Amino acid sequence: MKIENKITTAVIHGIKTLYGQNVAPATIQLQKTKKEFSGHLTLVVFPFLKISHKKPEDTATDLGTFLKTEIPSIVSEFNVVKGFLNLVISSTSWTEILSDIHNNDHFGLTAASEQSPLVMIEYSSPNTNKPLHLGHVRNNLLGCALANIMSANGNHVVKTNIVNDRGIHICKSMLAWLKYGNGATPESTGIKGDHLIGDYYVAFDKHYKEQIKELMSKGMSEEEAKNEAPLIKEAREMLVKWENNDPEVRALWRKMNEWVYAGFDITYKNLGVNFDKIYYESDTYLEGKEKVLEGLEKGLFYRREDGSVWADLTKEGLDEKLLLRSDGTSVYMTQDIGTAKLRFRDFPINKMIYVVGNEQNYHFQVLSILLDKLGFEWGKDLVHFSYGMVELPNGKMKSREGTVVDADDLVEEMIAGARRMSEDKINKLTNLSEEEATEIARIVGLGALKYFILKVDARKNMLFNPAESIDFNGNTGPFIQYTYARIRSILRKAAEAGITIPDTFTAQAELSEKEIGLIQMMAEFPAVVKQAGTDYNPSCIANYCYDLVKEYNQFYHDFSILREEDENKKTFRLMLSAEVSKIIHIGMGLLGIEVPERM
Repeated sequence: MKIENKITTAVIHGIKTLYGQNVAPATIQLQKTKKEFSGHLTLVVFPFLKISHKKPEDTATDLGTFLKTEIPSIVSEFNVVKGFLNLVISSTSWTEILSDIHNNDHFGLTAASEQSPLVMIEYSSPNTNKPLHLGHVRNNLLGCALANIMSANGNHVVKTNIVNDRGIHICKSMLAWLKYGNGATPESTGIKGDHLIGDYYVAFDKHYKEQIKELMSKGMSEEEAKNEAPLIKEAREMLVKWENNDPEVRALWRKMNEWVYAGFDITYKNLGVNFDKIYYESDTYLEGKEKVLEGLEKGLFYRREDGSVWADLTKEGLDEKLLLRSDGTSVYMTQDIGTAKLRFRDFPINKMIYVVGNEQNYHFQVLSILLDKLGFEWGKDLVHFSYGMVELPNGKMKSREGTVVDADDLVEEMIAGARRMSEDKINKLTNLSEEEATEIARIVGLGALKYFILKVDARKNMLFNPAESIDFNGNTGPFIQYTYARIRSILRKAAEAGITIPDTFTAQAELSEKEIGLIQMMAEFPAVVKQAGTDYNPSCIANYCYDLVKEYNQFYHDFSILREEDENKKTFRLMLSAEVSKIIHIGMGLLGIEVPERM
């Protein structure tokens, strides 16, 4: 905020004038004045007591008197509370700040330059044996929001996905389709491709459990039955064939994966999620294997008697980590090393951020060390954006048992819920066309889903309550969207009445504390965006938007806008409203949330 820079410069000059000492700008601590005190900005004077050789109250009074004389257009009044100098900022200064916000269409955002770092963000990471579910929804929404926030902080951003398209779990759904599918396709069944394949993954588990039960009834232990069941043996045989490039197995694998990818694309589009580059485990695991063997030759890793390759990380305070099994097959860590190799080849990465659940914290701690040992410049500083699990009120979800909440079903229900709520609670969609009403329901339903997930600190486990998320009151997406639509309605009515908002505005009267509070809150938006990027925390922006909307609604309740008789006040309040709507639009946009022009 420019006003803070001006005050900082004046304080430095004041200390030099009053006490004959130079101080660094870093020692000037300005903060928002606490609500129980009069003022807008507070200067902490304790760092200057050794220079002033005075009591905190006297030092604060000296500086307050100086500032009121030095910059009277900014500091109109002051008061002292112990070692805190509370400054009352003039209405003229706040009006200038509002004009500056008004004339910056990209307020709060920093554009990337040629010298800006390149940040790669990995998110989604689905398996091709099932559709995306609620857990993936949180992952994708966090990844997308984080990408937007990092871009808003002046970084070049590459959004990437690693698809887990190989392994025993993929073979399970392939085998089940061969045995029980009767040639079913998405076209012949009318079932979305990822859902169709997911059904066969569930079918495999069902039949596998039946075989285990039968073998146990014949005297086998549960562990023996799990290993000796015919289905699991066949799945393992299929995996070996896949590894050996068997033409039939590979052809089936490609066909079924294409069905899944087509299904994923629809889900991603509905969620508003996209990627700049997609990698596939089937391509990266061999690259990882090659990189591990290269590390083995350099003495970074070692081979055990059974032929397996390990990394000894005991010096780093960790344990020993398997990198290649005795039969030469790779593990997840190998795949991640291979993916890193390809990404480093494809892009000049300065920072790598992995959006992955907190159950993988140890994995990424190890990966960081291994990548650094293997010479990846960004390995040591990779960021694991670790997030908690998301559950529904009725408990956890299990893919194998078919009790997962599919992302598609969730999105569909959220939109339907928004349509019901809009008609029941607001009853204003009747004057819209069916197409417009449907579009508003989509925007509100998705906004409810996204906001409810993103307002929670990503590190925490969370309970997603669909009914609570779609409420038009409280800390919800629809509450913010409705306020935005209300402001846009006011601005449309003003335009119809021929009222225009000037580029600059000069206050002709003192502003109310509510008006000043709104401007001060808007002026904090760039700092909020910066903080969200520094802390990798989208919830900062979500909750800021809610606080801003709450503040605006109090102002709207207490002050007339279009009915205000004083034309100067009316124009000012219209500008104030327009800038609140702009910041809501930008802030919610960073979260990947649309805001409707009418509701």
